[in-house]
Amino acid sequence: MRQFITSGDGLPKWSTPISHAVVVDNICYLSGQLSIGEDGQYIAGTAREEAARAFANLFAAIKAANFSINDLTFVDIAFIDLNELGEVNDLYAELFPEGQRPARTIYQAAALPYGGRVKVMGVAIKERIV
Repeated sequence: MRQFITSGDGLPKWSTPISHAVVVDNICYLSGQLSIGEDGQYIAGTAREEAARAFANLFAAIKAANFSINDLTFVDIAFIDLNELGEVNDLYAELFPEGQRPARTIYQAAALPYGGRVKVMGVAIKERIV
């Protein structure tokens, strides 16, 4: 059975027809999040500021799907300018303690929606109790 997460506390109200997350069994697939406020408006800032807002949205989607941040196993980060990776690495280290960091990929994109600087998405997996 699939569960489609389209709203929840702290999640932006998107004007596009997508889900913030889709849960299948013990896996939560998280859509790409940008620096979007709850009102659906893009919030411009530095790469770190935009990444912080995008991660807050990602964490809100995880919570809305009844998963926890500790279930986050993979993060994908797209940048407009890879030269800003250092700013986001510092934030990433603060968000995820040593020894508890999800696997991740990073890459430079030609463009992001709303003219954003950073987009994050991920996968969360709950451990099965056998």
